[in-house]
Order: sequence, then structure tokens, then C-alpha cells
Amino acid sequence: MSKAEGPLNKSATQSAGKPSKQAAGKYSRLFFWVVVLAAVTILIVRNIGVFSNILKVAIGFGAVVLVHEFGHFLIAKLSGIKVEAFSIFMPPTLLGMRKTKRGLRFRFLPKSPDKETGRPSEDDGTEYCIGLIPFGGFVKMLGQDDIGLVKANDDPRSFANKPVGVRMSVITAGVVFNAISAIVVFMIVFLAGIKLPPPVVGGVMPDSPAERAGLKPGDEIIEIAGKSKNLDFSNILMAAALSDVNEAVPLRVRHEDGSIEDYAIAAKQMPGIPLKDFGILQTVSLTIAKVSDPNKLRAKTGLLPGDHIKAVNGKDVRSYWELEEIVINCLAPEIVLLAERNNKMVESKISLEVPSIYKEIESEADLNHIYSMIPRLRIKNVLSRPLSIQERIISLLGKNDIKESAADANATLASDDIILAIGDVENPTYKELRDVIEDFWDKKLQEKNKDAKLPVKVLRKNADGVEEALTLQVVPRWSKQLNKPLLGITIPVLDFEHPVVAKTIDAENRPAKLKIPRGARITTVDGAAVSNFYDVIREIQKHPGERITIDWRLDEETAGDAALNAGAGEDSITVKSTFAELVPFGDMRRIYKATGPVNAIEMGCRKTVMFITQTYLTLKRLAGGLVSPKNLMGPIGIMALSYQVVTGQPLIYYIYLLGLISAVIAVFNFLPLPPLDGGLIVLLLIEKIKGSALSERTQGIIAYTGWVFIGALFLYVTFNDIVRVFTE
Repeated sequence: MSKAEGPLNKSATQSAGKPSKQAAGKYSRLFFWVVVLAAVTILIVRNIGVFSNILKVAIGFGAVVLVHEFGHFLIAKLSGIKVEAFSIFMPPTLLGMRKTKRGLRFRFLPKSPDKETGRPSEDDGTEYCIGLIPFGGFVKMLGQDDIGLVKANDDPRSFANKPVGVRMSVITAGVVFNAISAIVVFMIVFLAGIKLPPPVVGGVMPDSPAERAGLKPGDEIIEIAGKSKNLDFSNILMAAALSDVNEAVPLRVRHEDGSIEDYAIAAKQMPGIPLKDFGILQTVSLTIAKVSDPNKLRAKTGLLPGDHIKAVNGKDVRSYWELEEIVINCLAPEIVLLAERNNKMVESKISLEVPSIYKEIESEADLNHIYSMIPRLRIKNVLSRPLSIQERIISLLGKNDIKESAADANATLASDDIILAIGDVENPTYKELRDVIEDFWDKKLQEKNKDAKLPVKVLRKNADGVEEALTLQVVPRWSKQLNKPLLGITIPVLDFEHPVVAKTIDAENRPAKLKIPRGARITTVDGAAVSNFYDVIREIQKHPGERITIDWRLDEETAGDAALNAGAGEDSITVKSTFAELVPFGDMRRIYKATGPVNAIEMGCRKTVMFITQTYLTLKRLAGGLVSPKNLMGPIGIMALSYQVVTGQPLIYYIYLLGLISAVIAVFNFLPLPPLDGGLIVLLLIEKIKGSALSERTQGIIAYTGWVFIGALFLYVTFNDIVRVFTE
């Protein structure tokens, strides 16, 4: 009796202990999730503004994915295919819901939906899921998984057992739904109305097709290749990018005086622009844009966001190009802006500077000058040395002093340094500066001396404000972005504060070269004393058409003069002024609104077709090596861009962006690469031609190869996205 009771009592003890362990585990998990929920709630409450913006981005991006996957889901259901799972975002599963014989079943995080069998029963319905990774989504059909592999199955509801035409309809539905949703989104946008940059010329790039054709700021493009309806500035960009090699695109232009003129302009590859371009710059308004630090803007310029410029140097202006025309021809140390702020007029004085170049130079004839005289070069900004990965990690941990010291250690040159010599060239022009750097770099490569230093002599003010000459040893660095060696500075400006001539040049159709030696200081112009190049220009312009004398002095023993015929030709003085401080003018925008639903459909279709075409073109040029992969943007980049739009623009602009994203996703998913929808279509076409499907093994190899490529591309664009987010 006792032997029989032993096992019985032991089993009873185990049975009694098991519920307590299960209860303890259940309560511990409950406690863990309560703590997590409390922490998340506190975090959200303390950052409610940021969270609400993140939520908008997540909802918008999720909606685009939902539309795509819903296309697959709906057509599969209508075709009698069993859909096992429908997920927004990618696994692991955050939340899943399935209708079963026993009612609704929920699961939280990656846990089996059916503990008893480990898998759903035959009659269980579709499981609707939300994934933890907010990129993409999927539809899991019976007999087919999302990697593209089709598995044999006797169930008539299996994807593999449906005709090829039905399967093609299911696969293409996602892309079609994305295209349709893009049209619908743009319809909503244009019914509500949105302000976009108009097709107005804000400026033309030097040496561009637009400049050679004679387009001027203020010209409005009213027709492009026969199309004239609802044109905005993006239509100009697309017309150039989509044109064939050397194709002259017909443009109809309305000038500011109301006259209309026809042009035929062939786009070309412009420096720094990934696609072909006409060289037409977008115009801006006279209203100061929003900035992150208004106080800093006010301290530097006296302006605030929302200020509207009314006059420049006492002259009324109605457009930005009128303001720009006054600024570039001012050639004075500063300019006075009159702005309207809260129905009051405020005045601000802004410093000006004179750039050393405006375009890529091929010879000295391209350099800016004053009657053949070129002032010395002044350094405006010094570039920091790119930090190593280790230094970036340290700086991200909050030790900013390491980042700064790393940059300072290499930045031997300083802002406002005047370049007196580089290498063996004294008082170099910009072309001579570039030539010396490139020759030094070539020699450095030949000698394999990566730490070779280039001597640079500069004039710098000391702590007491006294100018003194210093000779620095600078290590040029290679710029991958510009594909050339740099001295560690931005393009220098001209030193207009000292009337010192770096060099005089002789060029065709220009004033005769003045006989003034390098480094000579101008002392008088027609007897009037001068202390800077602003004075020199002003005194010359007082004597139009006259022959005057310029006196110069090189040192205490060497002096002389040069005769000059003061003319009024455009080539006599080619230097131009610009703002020394950034003045952030806002974009000029025009309301684009449909007259009704039919017009909204028309506008939505045109915009969708434009973005789809643009995406295909970009991918084509990427495959041909004409566009760098670094220009691609992945999910993180799209999220970051979406967040910027949500935080800085009205909601209508984010909706507009979602339409663009939906159009891009439609294109990307239809690429002929398994496991994308386009790749699966290719496999179905092979099956149709062959008469039977490829073997599961062959399909698996193709699918996994495609996944490796897609995964590598995803990692690449994600890395570039992260770099852009943390460095721009």
C-alpha cells in the first residue's frame, strides 16, 4: 500500500506545484510589461510633440505599405486563394489577430498562435499582424511565401494551384494599388490646394544651356514640349532629365514685359547635379524663411523669419531678382535692407563680399577682375577634417572636445587669412592656387609621401588686431565629393579691404593689361587717395570715357603709375558682390488647386506618371553608372525626410510626399528581380512559356540570390542614410 501511495503522492505534489510556477511566470511577465508600458508612457508624455510627429510618420508610411499589401490580399481573396497572414511591417510580430473556430485569438510578440498544435488548424482564417520592423510588409498565401518560393500543395486554395493569369493578377495588384493610391493622394492634395515652386527662372548657372540661350531671372516657362497645364518647377527639372542626349527641348517663355519667345534648349550634365539639367535655378521670395535659431540670424543680419524685404539701398524691389541685381552691382562693404515686420518697417545693414570665381575656370580669362586687376585671395571658411569612426563614436558619447581638437589640429589655416603665397607662387590668383595644389598632389603621389606638406604664407591679424605674415605647413586632402585635392578651405573670396593687386591679366575682348607688378598697392586713382578696392572702383567710375592714371607702390623704393581708359563696357569690371552672411530667403510658391474632381483626377494622373517616370529614369542611370548609388535613399532616409516635412511644413506637404513615396514603391516593387513583385512576374512568364513551373530548388536559389542582393542594397542605402542623418 505504501509503495502504491508513493508515486501517487509524488505526482500529486508535482501537480500541485506546477500551477504555482505557471502563475509566478505569468505574473513576472505581466510585471515586466507593466514596467515597460509605464516607461514608454512617461517617455511619450515628456516628449509628446516629438512622439506625435513620429506617429504621423509611422501612420503615413504604414498606410503606403498597407495599400500595397492590401492589393495582394484583396485579389488573392477574390481569386479563392487562402491567405494565411497579412502583415504591416516586417517580423518579428508585435501583435497578431486571427479568427478561429474558438473565436478571435491574439498573440503578442513572436509566440506560437496555437500552443496545442504549434500551427493554425486547417480552417483557421487569416492572421492580421503588425511587425516590429517598420519597413515594408507582406502577405503570406498558402503554397507561397514572401521570399518568392512556390511550394507544391494539394489544396485547391493554394497559390501554386491557381492559373498563371490569376497568380500574375495577385502579384501585380500591389503595384497597381500603389499607383492608384498615388493618384488618389495627389487628387486630395490638388482638391485642397498646395503651394509649389512655379516654373519661373530664379537665376541661371554659369556656362549652362539656359545662360547660353539667354534666359533671364523672372522669365516664366509657360510651355514645355507642348505641355502647358499646371506646370511647376519640377516639370522643368524633369524635362531636362528625361531628354535624350543632345535633344533640344522646346520651351515657350513669357518675359517680364509680357512678350513671349520660343527656345530650344539641350540639357547637359552640370557639376554637382546627378541628372542632366538646363541650369535654371529655382526662384525665391523676398520673405525671410524659418530658421532653427532666429536670434543668431538677427545678430548677424538684423532680420527675423517672416520679414519681407521692401527696399534695398533706398530702391523699392518687387522680386528677388531685382534685389539680387542691386546686390551684385553694389560693390560696397555693406548694403541696407528695409523690411516690413509686423506692419512696421525695420532697417538692417548686411556686410557684402566679392567671390573670386562664379564658374569653373579653364584659363585666367575666366577670373574676375577690375580693369585687368585681380585682388588677393582671402579665406572665408576652413573645412574640418573628416573624423574617423572612432572619433565619431567618441563625439556622439558627448565628448565634443575630442571632435573639435581633431578638427583644429589639421585646420592650420584660419578664416580671414589673406593668402600671400602658396609654394613658390606669390600672391596667387584662384587658378594659380588650384594649379599649385594639383601639381603638389601629383608629385606627392609619385613620391608616395602621404604626409607631404605644402607651404602657405598668409597675412593674419594677431590678438591685438595687428596684421602679421605667417608661413604654415598644410597637408592637402583629397575630396571624394569634388574629386580633387583641397587645401582645407572653401573657395576663397577676393580681398577687397586692401587695394593690393595680386596680378593683372590679359584677355581677349577685355581692357588692356595694366602694367602693375604683383603685390603692388594702389595708392591713388586720378589723384584721389584710396584705401580699398571699393574706393578704387568708385573713383574709376567717376571718370567714364576719360583717360586716368592709377598710382601704385610696391615697397619703399619701387613705385609707378599706369594709364587706364575708363570705359563703361561690361567686361571692364567683372567682379560682383554677394551677401557675406547667409540671408535665408524663402521659396517663391504659387497655389496649385484643381477646379473640380475631374480636374483633380487629371492633375493627379499627370503627377503620378511624372514621379514614376523619374524613378525609372534614376534606376536606369544608376545601372548605367550615370548616377551614384550614394544618391539613393533607403527607409531610414525616407523616414528622416518625412519627419523633416512633418515638423517643418503643413500637413498637406506630407500627404504630397506620401503620394511620391507610393509612386516610387510601385516602381521599385516591379523591378524584374526576385523576390520583388516584378521578379515573381518574370518567373510566372517563364512558367507560361515553359509549360510548367521551375523546380522548388531552382526557385529557392533564384529567390535567395535575389534576397542577398536586396539585403546588400538595403544595408548600403541604410548606411548612407545614417551617414546623411548624422553629418548633414
